[in-house]
Amino acid sequence: MFGSWPILSTILFSPLLGIIALLLIPKHNGRALKTTAIVATLIPLVLAALLYADFQHDTADMQYKENANWIKVPLNKEIGDDLSSLKEFFYEFNYTLAIDGLSLPLVFLTALVTAMAAFASVHVKKRWKAFYIWFLLLEIGMFGVFMARDLFLFFLFFELTLIPMFFLIGIWGYMDRERAANKFLIYNGIGSAVMILAFFIIVNTAGFTMQTVGDATSFYYSGSLDVITKNLFADQASLIHAGPEMFPDNPFYLSETMKWTLFIMLLIAFGIKLPIFPFHTWMLKVHTEAHPAVVMIHSGILLKMGAYGLLTFGIMLFPVQAHAAAFAIAILGVINILYGAILALRQTDFKLILAYSSISHMGIVLLGLAAFNEIGLKGAIFQLVSHGLISALFFLLVGSLYERTETTEVRKLGGLSASLPFICGFLMLGGMASLGLPLLSGFISEFMAFLGLFETMPIVTVIGVLGIIFTAVYVLRGVMKISYGPIPEAYKGLRDARLVEAVPMITLTAFIVLIGIYPAVLSEPLQQTVSSIDEWIHNIVKMGG
Repeated sequence: MFGSWPILSTILFSPLLGIIALLLIPKHNGRALKTTAIVATLIPLVLAALLYADFQHDTADMQYKENANWIKVPLNKEIGDDLSSLKEFFYEFNYTLAIDGLSLPLVFLTALVTAMAAFASVHVKKRWKAFYIWFLLLEIGMFGVFMARDLFLFFLFFELTLIPMFFLIGIWGYMDRERAANKFLIYNGIGSAVMILAFFIIVNTAGFTMQTVGDATSFYYSGSLDVITKNLFADQASLIHAGPEMFPDNPFYLSETMKWTLFIMLLIAFGIKLPIFPFHTWMLKVHTEAHPAVVMIHSGILLKMGAYGLLTFGIMLFPVQAHAAAFAIAILGVINILYGAILALRQTDFKLILAYSSISHMGIVLLGLAAFNEIGLKGAIFQLVSHGLISALFFLLVGSLYERTETTEVRKLGGLSASLPFICGFLMLGGMASLGLPLLSGFISEFMAFLGLFETMPIVTVIGVLGIIFTAVYVLRGVMKISYGPIPEAYKGLRDARLVEAVPMITLTAFIVLIGIYPAVLSEPLQQTVSSIDEWIHNIVKMGG
């Protein structure tokens, strides 16, 4: 369909059109600014949908690849004793984009949730122009994270998401918004520092390539995932695995200790983003203090960047270490599930219930990854997409409820289905999806993740399943208390959902139902990639890395 057209770059930078348009609109014209921002998010959504439809399901190869030399930084030159040879060393930064069956659904999820969050942002009451400019910059960063195939480019886009989120939380959040923004930046900044240190070590070892032209030889240190993977695992690289005894100057060699160190560093860096207990406290503040439209993106997409990075860089580059740590990863997943679920039972603020629910559901992703089999991995990816849709729907509803009642305290609400039947109906459906009701996306996601882990760790799986029981309790308690019972006098006669609210509610729900009743819409593009990843990891583990 796209031929040689750079569709990924088009999707990636299409929000810039919206930013340019916003800059031309007067800052006091809120209606025009909001309409422009919504339209600007619909453009990449349409393009992402076309990309999804055009994606080839019969291959595990990276598709729509774009590559260009970006920056070349010279390090030093060495001239041979006879002046007949020249060695030049460079750091090479490449603009490399591509997607596979793993990143494709996350690119579409990003486009969808961002567009729906733009609808939800109609509740924003101040500084509309600045809000939407930061909003669209955030979308560019998120697209880049899931498309980048170069470590430096990935890091650049990963960092690009931090700055807009900091301002979106700190300016347009609630009472304690500045503290929430600072906590967000500190925790994620620490994670980024650990990540870039790990990336530099990887680039300066496995990112090494050489090119000889005449008597001159150029040596490159690049962040290309293709180069790094080839150097770490290609059959012809017996030199790589020979160790320092046989080749002391081997630039590719990473000792087992260093491999374990790098894996743990990446687990921490992406575990903060996921978040994995005990690196979760920053997320609670964001969920409760940020504007609901911002939390839709944070919970629906940004948390998924942690899981995606852990799989793409932590597990794929260090599969032997990750496989050896499978039990520890599974235990961390169970802790997330039970800790999040039990704490959610104790909350009275519906936003905090949803925040702890996100921690619990991200634990299911860890269980799927720890299974190290095809069905578990597929369940983890299903869970990323499913939770992204469900959490986005929940916080969309939270924003609508807060606008009408000015509270999210469950004890102060009740009987709202009498005044808000449309909103409460979707609240109930979101609750059913969250607790894993069959024919909704939450069921198939959790089922595959737990089934995959049961093949390798049945006892851990049984303990983790307890979280589903707790989920049913806290979800039903919160949803039922808000929707039914006596309605406070102040909430009688409230206006139900407007069209601008109903459209994203219906859209997100449609995808939750679609994945639940027709999971092939997600599993078909995933299948070849997941099968290839599973086979590749097990082959590397059998060979001992």
